[in-house]
Amino acid sequence: MCTHHACMSRRNFLLAAAAAGVLAACGSGDGSGQPTGVAVEIDQSTSCALDGMLLADYPGPKAQIHYTGQAAPEWFCDTVEMFSIYLNPEQARRVTALYVQDMGKADWDQPRGHWIDAKTAIYVHGSKRRGSMGPTIASFSSEADAKTFADAWGGKILRFADVTPAMVVLDGGALHDQRM
Repeated sequence: MCTHHACMSRRNFLLAAAAAGVLAACGSGDGSGQPTGVAVEIDQSTSCALDGMLLADYPGPKAQIHYTGQAAPEWFCDTVEMFSIYLNPEQARRVTALYVQDMGKADWDQPRGHWIDAKTAIYVHGSKRRGSMGPTIASFSSEADAKTFADAWGGKILRFADVTPAMVVLDGGALHDQRM
């Protein structure tokens, strides 16, 4: 049997713990604005969530999305695919982290490692450089690297919030091709 003070302390502790759990579930990340999932490295069997392509077989920046309640991230062989899924209004799963590769450090033809928070990355949209699915959005940790890339390959420098759903349509342009 517990004393009144001990029972109240335990009750308050349990109520506080439950409230903290509810608050944690009400947003992505841990409230600090930082991702809570840890970037995972690609291996030879890592495949794209959308089409099953093996990521290790293709050039350009890759991406991963971490969801609440899902142990492993969903992989994307291209940043365009990640943005398309993330910006989709029907996307209802709670995202805890988004990672892209820093192409200022990773090898474009065989990118490995150099994962950075997608929301703080700098992007180059509209360059001549191709990724696994053709045109891609290059990702960088520094604006200087993004500028060097844009000077060499073309494109416009953007922040995460500047990328719009219209920039990441996955239909390959077929819906807009009037020549058919």
